[in-house]
Amino acid sequence: MTARVKRLAVASILAAALCGMTAAGAAEKAPAKTAAAKAPPAKAQPAKDSPAKTPPPKPADAPQPSETRSPEAGPADEVAGDDADPAAPTGGGLPIPRFVSLRTNPINLRTGPGVRYPVDWVYMKRHLPVEVIGEFDTWRRIRDQDGAEGWVHQSMLSGKRTAVVKDRARQLKRAGEDTADLVATLEAGVVVNLVRCPRDTAYCRVEVDGLQGWLKREDFWGVYPDEAVQ
Repeated sequence: MTARVKRLAVASILAAALCGMTAAGAAEKAPAKTAAAKAPPAKAQPAKDSPAKTPPPKPADAPQPSETRSPEAGPADEVAGDDADPAAPTGGGLPIPRFVSLRTNPINLRTGPGVRYPVDWVYMKRHLPVEVIGEFDTWRRIRDQDGAEGWVHQSMLSGKRTAVVKDRARQLKRAGEDTADLVATLEAGVVVNLVRCPRDTAYCRVEVDGLQGWLKREDFWGVYPDEAVQ
């Protein structure tokens, strides 16, 4: 009787071990899931560290003895004394009007073509698109998205083409079609790099934060309606 009980116990142990090995083998052979959740479209927002432009700082009550520059001169302008010569020829051979961008920051927007003219605004956002609407010697009269106009030195401007998203969130598309998939949502004030704008098309290819896609011309400021950008 004791031997029979032992044989039954051994058989139970072997059966349990065989079941465990079968379950492990089935788990190894089970296919992994291949469908991944679709990532939501990205969202780009303008930097909130500083506004695009600010009023000029108020002059100090009295300059310190160590100061060697005029309060109006500085990194936001060309060197002091580079005022336009009234007898100098105007124009640089490029079309007027035309779009350019701010090379650096800060940049002083002055009431006239020279550092002796007062500062109306100080631009704090580099790469902001502006429109050149006049030239005088080495100075350029510009207009920004808000309609503010004034003069900056030509060295403060770049030929790099950028654009700024208009007054509300806009959709960046995967292709230049209304039915194309959404790549990202761009908030108002976001500055994008213009990659290309085919002539007579409603969309331009732009880049922002490493993302590329197509944005409607009417959704941003920085390109003319029928302009081709290559």
